[in-house]
Amino acid sequence: MSDYERQARLDRIAALRKAGVDPYPARVGATDRVAALRARWDDVEADTLAEQAPAVAVAGRVMAIRSFGKLMFLTLREGGCDLQISGKKAELGGERFEQLRQVDVGDFVRVEGPLWRTRTGELTVDVRELTILAKALRPLPEKWHGLQDVETRFRQRYLDLLVNPGVREIAVCRSRILQALRAFLDDRGFLEVETPVLQPLYGGAAARPFTTHYQAYDQDVYLRISDELYLKRLIIGGLERVYEIGHNFRNEGVSRKHNPEFTMMECYQAYADYRDMMDLVQDLLQHVTQAVTGGTRVTFREQEIDLGGCWPRRPMREVILEKTGIDVLAAPDVESLRERVRERGLDAGAAPTWGQLVDHLFSEHVEPTLVQPTFIVDYPVELSPLAKRSPDDARLVERFELFVAGMEIANAFSELNDPQDQRARFEAQRRLYDAGDEEAHPLDEDFLLALEHGMPPTGGLGVGIDRFVMVLTDAAHLREVLLFPYMRPEHTG
Repeated sequence: MSDYERQARLDRIAALRKAGVDPYPARVGATDRVAALRARWDDVEADTLAEQAPAVAVAGRVMAIRSFGKLMFLTLREGGCDLQISGKKAELGGERFEQLRQVDVGDFVRVEGPLWRTRTGELTVDVRELTILAKALRPLPEKWHGLQDVETRFRQRYLDLLVNPGVREIAVCRSRILQALRAFLDDRGFLEVETPVLQPLYGGAAARPFTTHYQAYDQDVYLRISDELYLKRLIIGGLERVYEIGHNFRNEGVSRKHNPEFTMMECYQAYADYRDMMDLVQDLLQHVTQAVTGGTRVTFREQEIDLGGCWPRRPMREVILEKTGIDVLAAPDVESLRERVRERGLDAGAAPTWGQLVDHLFSEHVEPTLVQPTFIVDYPVELSPLAKRSPDDARLVERFELFVAGMEIANAFSELNDPQDQRARFEAQRRLYDAGDEEAHPLDEDFLLALEHGMPPTGGLGVGIDRFVMVLTDAAHLREVLLFPYMRPEHTG
């Protein structure tokens, strides 16, 4: 935008003030919703409209202006819906028509007048009264090219929402997903709760935390990486079905499917195990998909994904063997497993432990192939310090992850409720941390104290909201489904 154009808008504001018109008035007045007007009058014939001349009042942002001398047409947008308005000098008079001419694209106005239909069939408000509600000093992006630059789109999301309809549709879809998710859980008897975001000790996942400082207590605290340990405290306290939808923070890399700040839904159900949570998350996500899309089939990156039916349950050992030819349980330590990986001509990466090497093999060779909904079950105990051991194989835990479109969407356990086993797992994690693993789980004495008071058998589940929104909206990048993704600061030179 040029300095000249901004100055021209400032001059128009000055002219309005000189004429006694406040360009930013405190009151709006009663208005009709544009969507409701269109629903009521869109199909009414022009002759009927002319006969009834229904009087309406609408407010919104001016998105386009076409001037034909003594006749002007403006496009007004409110609530995501557009409505044309017209102004005739002969009907408005010179002073009010001149006020209409002071309106710029981007301004907010309120108009009153009868509805009519143009010769091209466009439903239109014939302006009889006009109030400028807020002048814009800067124009919107040019109509035909929109906002194309990716950096600008995410830094100035408000413009992205205004000129790219698909962005608004994603935002609306995300809200509907959360509404449907809450309705399902509420109907199943779950209680929505809130747990601390600032925590004296992080936990509940393998991740590096963000650290901040509590000035009042002169204490370093952490932004939570998970809701898990506090929600389990509520289970111990007798709230037997709880859930929370909130932001977690992990000080890790950024990619198409990773963002350091993300939204999770975590829920915990007493007297349940990971098989119950498989049934729960399948019912939950099918319900949400049906409620939001009207069906269970969606297209993501030109691939049709069927979220209906019963989703397969595949052991991690089995799928790694299928894709790599390596039986990870037949190589019980990191050196022997690394040797098997080399024998197959595969990259072992930098994984320092057996469990992390298993995870590497799965992430590289299996995860990208899991397009249709698939439960991967029975994980190595080393990867899951908060999950209950499998009664069939003590090397494994009762854990599953749900994959859709090559992404992990959900993670769940039969929760570990043996305080002695939990302490031993925490101590093993502390040894990993001391050896240099910054994502190892810390030893949480307060949680162990709570656990020693007794926790019933419990199933826990976490669902990544952002990734699920990606699937339902066919978004290529996580940033597309976040209204304000974090951006690297711009260099000012």
